[in-house]
Amino acid sequence: MTNPTTNQIEEFRIAIPQADLDDLADRLARTRWPSSLPGAAWDHSAPGAGWERGVPVGYLRELAEYWRDGFDWRAQEARLNSYPQYATRIDGQKIHFLHVKSPEPDATPLLLLHGWPGSVVEFLHVIGPLSDPRAHGDGSAPAFDLVIPSLPGFGFSGPVTEPGWGSRRIAGALAELMARLGYERYGAQGGDFGAFVAPDLGRVDPGHVIGVHVNAATMGFIPFGDIPEQDLATFSPAERSAPSGCRATWPRATAISRSSPPARRRCPTG
Repeated sequence: MTNPTTNQIEEFRIAIPQADLDDLADRLARTRWPSSLPGAAWDHSAPGAGWERGVPVGYLRELAEYWRDGFDWRAQEARLNSYPQYATRIDGQKIHFLHVKSPEPDATPLLLLHGWPGSVVEFLHVIGPLSDPRAHGDGSAPAFDLVIPSLPGFGFSGPVTEPGWGSRRIAGALAELMARLGYERYGAQGGDFGAFVAPDLGRVDPGHVIGVHVNAATMGFIPFGDIPEQDLATFSPAERSAPSGCRATWPRATAISRSSPPARRRCPTG
Protein backbone atom coordinates (compact mmCIF):
# COMPACT_ATOMS: atom_id res chain seq x y z
CA MET A 1 0.00 0.00 0.00
CA THR A 2 2.86 2.37 0.75
CA ASN A 3 6.19 3.08 -0.83
CA PRO A 4 8.94 2.54 1.75
CA THR A 5 10.80 5.55 0.39
CA THR A 6 7.91 7.88 1.31
CA ASN A 7 7.36 6.79 4.91
CA GLN A 8 8.82 9.97 6.36
CA ILE A 9 6.84 11.77 9.07
CA GLU A 10 7.40 15.51 9.12
CA GLU A 11 6.53 18.17 11.66
CA PHE A 12 3.60 20.34 10.61
CA ARG A 13 2.47 23.83 11.57
CA ILE A 14 -0.60 25.73 10.43
CA ALA A 15 0.20 29.04 8.77
CA ILE A 16 -2.68 30.36 6.66
CA PRO A 17 -1.52 33.25 4.43
CA GLN A 18 -2.98 36.59 5.44
CA ALA A 19 -4.08 37.10 1.84
CA ASP A 20 -6.41 34.08 2.17
CA LEU A 21 -7.97 35.48 5.33
CA ASP A 22 -8.40 38.88 3.69
CA ASP A 23 -10.02 37.25 0.66
CA LEU A 24 -12.51 35.38 2.86
CA ALA A 25 -13.42 38.57 4.73
CA ASP A 26 -13.91 40.37 1.42
CA ARG A 27 -16.15 37.63 0.02
CA LEU A 28 -18.24 37.58 3.20
CA ALA A 29 -18.62 41.35 3.00
CA ARG A 30 -19.88 41.03 -0.59
CA THR A 31 -22.49 38.36 0.19
CA ARG A 32 -25.79 39.00 -1.60
CA TRP A 33 -28.52 38.36 0.93
CA PRO A 34 -32.06 37.36 -0.02
CA SER A 35 -35.04 39.03 1.60
CA SER A 36 -36.53 37.55 4.74
CA LEU A 37 -39.77 35.65 4.38
CA PRO A 38 -42.84 37.26 5.93
CA GLY A 39 -43.04 36.40 9.61
CA ALA A 40 -39.55 34.90 9.62
CA ALA A 41 -37.58 37.76 11.14
CA TRP A 42 -34.74 36.88 13.52
CA ASP A 43 -35.47 38.05 17.06
CA HIS A 44 -32.91 37.76 19.86
CA SER A 45 -35.68 37.86 22.45
CA ALA A 46 -37.37 34.82 20.89
CA PRO A 47 -34.54 32.50 19.70
CA GLY A 48 -36.94 29.92 18.22
CA ALA A 49 -38.88 32.39 16.11
CA GLY A 50 -38.45 32.45 12.35
CA TRP A 51 -36.99 28.96 11.96
CA GLU A 52 -40.09 27.24 10.58
CA ARG A 53 -38.73 27.23 7.02
CA GLY A 54 -35.05 27.15 7.73
CA VAL A 55 -32.31 29.43 8.97
CA PRO A 56 -33.50 33.07 9.26
CA VAL A 57 -31.62 35.46 7.00
CA GLY A 58 -31.03 37.87 9.88
CA TYR A 59 -29.45 35.15 11.99
CA LEU A 60 -27.14 34.07 9.19
CA ARG A 61 -26.14 37.66 8.46
CA GLU A 62 -25.08 38.09 12.07
CA LEU A 63 -23.13 34.85 11.90
CA ALA A 64 -21.36 35.93 8.71
CA GLU A 65 -20.51 39.26 10.33
CA TYR A 66 -18.98 37.36 13.24
CA TRP A 67 -16.92 35.24 10.83
CA ARG A 68 -15.74 38.44 9.12
CA ASP A 69 -15.10 40.74 12.08
CA GLY A 70 -15.33 38.80 15.34
CA PHE A 71 -13.71 35.40 14.83
CA ASP A 72 -9.99 35.48 15.61
CA TRP A 73 -8.45 32.90 13.31
CA ARG A 74 -4.92 33.66 14.44
CA ALA A 75 -5.89 32.79 18.03
CA GLN A 76 -7.36 29.47 16.87
CA GLU A 77 -4.30 28.84 14.72
CA ALA A 78 -2.05 29.40 17.75
CA ARG A 79 -4.21 27.08 19.84
CA LEU A 80 -3.91 24.29 17.28
CA ASN A 81 -0.18 24.89 16.89
CA SER A 82 0.28 24.46 20.64
CA TYR A 83 -0.14 20.72 20.06
CA PRO A 84 2.46 18.57 18.26
CA GLN A 85 1.33 18.12 14.64
CA TYR A 86 2.75 16.01 11.85
CA ALA A 87 2.09 14.97 8.27
CA THR A 88 2.98 11.94 6.21
CA ARG A 89 1.88 10.30 2.96
CA ILE A 90 0.09 6.96 2.97
CA ASP A 91 -1.41 5.26 -0.06
CA GLY A 92 -0.67 8.38 -2.09
CA GLN A 93 -2.57 10.64 0.32
CA LYS A 94 -1.32 13.30 2.71
CA ILE A 95 -2.34 12.51 6.31
CA HIS A 96 -2.18 15.29 8.89
CA PHE A 97 -2.43 14.40 12.57
CA LEU A 98 -1.89 15.54 16.13
CA HIS A 99 0.31 13.27 18.24
CA VAL A 100 0.17 14.00 21.96
CA LYS A 101 2.23 11.69 24.15
CA SER A 102 1.24 11.06 27.74
CA PRO A 103 3.77 11.58 30.53
CA GLU A 104 2.58 8.27 31.99
CA PRO A 105 4.88 5.36 31.03
CA ASP A 106 2.02 2.85 30.73
CA ALA A 107 -0.25 5.02 28.57
CA THR A 108 -2.41 3.24 25.99
CA PRO A 109 -2.19 4.48 22.37
CA LEU A 110 -5.58 5.74 21.18
CA LEU A 111 -6.83 6.99 17.81
CA LEU A 112 -9.53 9.68 17.98
CA LEU A 113 -11.53 9.91 14.75
CA HIS A 114 -13.78 12.83 13.88
CA GLY A 115 -16.93 12.78 11.80
CA TRP A 116 -18.51 14.63 8.89
CA PRO A 117 -18.43 17.53 8.84
CA GLY A 118 -15.74 17.76 11.46
CA SER A 119 -12.08 18.12 12.30
CA VAL A 120 -9.46 17.51 14.97
CA VAL A 121 -10.85 20.58 16.76
CA GLU A 122 -13.61 18.33 18.11
CA PHE A 123 -11.09 16.75 20.47
CA LEU A 124 -9.06 19.70 21.75
CA HIS A 125 -10.98 19.86 25.04
CA VAL A 126 -10.28 16.20 25.89
CA ILE A 127 -6.58 16.08 24.98
CA GLY A 128 -5.42 17.16 28.45
CA PRO A 129 -7.70 14.91 30.54
CA LEU A 130 -7.02 11.87 28.35
CA SER A 131 -3.26 12.26 27.96
CA ASP A 132 -2.50 13.54 31.46
CA PRO A 133 -5.36 12.69 33.84
CA ARG A 134 -3.10 13.09 36.88
CA ALA A 135 -2.57 16.77 36.05
CA HIS A 136 -6.33 17.14 35.64
CA GLY A 137 -7.21 15.84 39.08
CA ASP A 138 -7.72 12.13 38.48
CA GLY A 139 -4.61 10.10 39.13
CA SER A 140 -6.57 6.84 39.02
CA ALA A 141 -7.83 7.31 35.44
CA PRO A 142 -6.11 5.57 32.54
CA ALA A 143 -3.80 7.68 30.40
CA PHE A 144 -3.52 7.65 26.62
CA ASP A 145 -1.01 8.52 23.92
CA LEU A 146 -3.30 10.32 21.48
CA VAL A 147 -3.17 10.18 17.69
CA ILE A 148 -5.79 12.50 16.21
CA PRO A 149 -5.79 12.50 12.40
CA SER A 150 -7.58 14.73 9.93
CA LEU A 151 -9.39 12.11 7.87
CA PRO A 152 -8.49 12.08 4.15
CA GLY A 153 -10.35 14.90 2.43
CA PHE A 154 -10.75 16.91 5.64
CA GLY A 155 -8.72 19.83 6.95
CA PHE A 156 -5.04 19.53 6.28
CA SER A 157 -5.37 15.97 4.95
CA GLY A 158 -7.17 17.24 1.88
CA PRO A 159 -8.01 17.29 -0.85
CA VAL A 160 -8.00 13.61 -1.76
CA THR A 161 -6.11 12.80 -4.94
CA GLU A 162 -8.49 10.11 -6.22
CA PRO A 163 -11.86 8.50 -5.47
CA GLY A 164 -12.30 5.44 -3.31
CA TRP A 165 -11.51 6.80 0.13
CA GLY A 166 -14.25 4.98 2.01
CA SER A 167 -14.09 3.87 5.62
CA ARG A 168 -12.21 0.63 4.90
CA ARG A 169 -9.46 2.34 2.91
CA ILE A 170 -9.16 5.08 5.52
CA ALA A 171 -8.87 2.40 8.20
CA GLY A 172 -6.05 0.75 6.29
CA ALA A 173 -4.20 4.05 6.04
CA LEU A 174 -4.60 4.72 9.76
CA ALA A 175 -3.39 1.23 10.62
CA GLU A 176 -0.27 2.01 8.59
CA LEU A 177 0.06 5.34 10.44
CA MET A 178 0.00 3.61 13.81
CA ALA A 179 2.61 1.13 12.59
CA ARG A 180 4.85 3.98 11.46
CA LEU A 181 4.53 5.53 14.91
CA GLY A 182 5.69 2.26 16.43
CA TYR A 183 2.49 1.27 18.21
CA GLU A 184 1.97 -2.48 18.55
CA ARG A 185 -1.36 -2.19 20.40
CA TYR A 186 -3.89 0.61 20.21
CA GLY A 187 -7.55 1.48 20.59
CA ALA A 188 -9.82 3.48 18.31
CA GLN A 189 -12.64 5.89 19.12
CA GLY A 190 -14.83 7.30 16.35
CA GLY A 191 -17.90 9.50 16.14
CA ASP A 192 -20.32 10.01 13.23
CA PHE A 193 -18.34 8.97 10.12
CA GLY A 194 -15.50 8.07 12.47
CA ALA A 195 -17.91 5.46 13.86
CA PHE A 196 -17.59 3.68 10.51
CA VAL A 197 -13.80 3.96 10.36
CA ALA A 198 -13.10 2.78 13.92
CA PRO A 199 -14.81 -0.63 13.52
CA ASP A 200 -13.12 -1.08 10.14
CA LEU A 201 -9.79 -0.62 11.92
CA GLY A 202 -10.69 -3.64 14.02
CA ARG A 203 -11.38 -5.55 10.80
CA VAL A 204 -8.27 -4.57 8.85
CA ASP A 205 -5.83 -4.64 11.79
CA PRO A 206 -7.20 -7.18 14.30
CA GLY A 207 -3.74 -8.19 15.47
CA HIS A 208 -3.08 -4.71 16.85
CA VAL A 209 -6.45 -3.12 17.67
CA ILE A 210 -7.32 -3.85 21.30
CA GLY A 211 -10.70 -2.13 21.41
CA VAL A 212 -13.15 0.06 19.49
CA HIS A 213 -15.60 2.65 20.87
CA VAL A 214 -18.12 4.62 18.83
CA ASN A 215 -20.46 7.54 19.48
CA ALA A 216 -22.91 9.51 17.35
CA ALA A 217 -23.21 6.31 15.34
CA THR A 218 -25.75 6.36 12.54
CA MET A 219 -26.48 3.96 9.71
CA GLY A 220 -25.37 0.44 10.50
CA PHE A 221 -25.63 0.97 14.25
CA ILE A 222 -29.10 2.41 14.83
CA PRO A 223 -31.93 0.08 13.72
CA PHE A 224 -34.32 1.40 11.10
CA GLY A 225 -38.10 1.05 11.15
CA ASP A 226 -40.93 2.34 13.30
CA ILE A 227 -40.10 3.39 16.85
CA PRO A 228 -42.20 1.60 19.48
CA GLU A 229 -44.79 3.86 21.11
CA GLN A 230 -43.37 3.21 24.58
CA ASP A 231 -39.95 4.44 23.39
CA LEU A 232 -41.40 7.37 21.48
CA ALA A 233 -43.16 8.51 24.67
CA THR A 234 -39.75 9.07 26.29
CA PHE A 235 -38.49 11.37 23.49
CA SER A 236 -38.19 15.11 23.97
CA PRO A 237 -39.94 17.42 21.45
CA ALA A 238 -36.55 18.09 19.82
CA GLU A 239 -35.84 14.36 19.46
CA ARG A 240 -39.28 13.78 17.95
CA SER A 241 -38.86 16.53 15.37
CA ALA A 242 -35.15 16.17 14.53
CA PRO A 243 -35.44 14.33 11.17
CA SER A 244 -38.37 16.35 9.87
CA GLY A 245 -36.92 19.54 11.30
CA CYS A 246 -33.69 19.01 9.41
CA ARG A 247 -35.57 18.52 6.16
CA ALA A 248 -37.64 21.61 6.88
CA THR A 249 -34.53 23.78 6.84
CA TRP A 250 -33.54 22.71 3.35
CA PRO A 251 -35.70 25.13 1.28
CA ARG A 252 -34.34 28.26 2.97
CA ALA A 253 -30.82 26.91 3.23
CA THR A 254 -30.84 26.13 -0.49
CA ALA A 255 -32.11 29.59 -1.34
CA ILE A 256 -29.42 31.31 0.72
CA SER A 257 -26.61 29.12 -0.61
CA ARG A 258 -27.64 29.82 -4.19
CA SER A 259 -27.76 33.57 -3.70
CA SER A 260 -24.72 33.86 -1.41
CA PRO A 261 -22.07 31.16 -1.98
CA PRO A 262 -19.66 32.52 0.69
CA ALA A 263 -22.30 31.97 3.38
CA ARG A 264 -23.50 28.45 2.72
CA ARG A 265 -25.26 26.44 5.40
CA ARG A 266 -25.65 22.67 5.70
CA CYS A 267 -28.16 20.78 7.75
CA PRO A 268 -26.45 18.91 10.62
CA THR A 269 -26.19 15.18 10.06
CA GLY A 270 -24.28 14.01 13.13
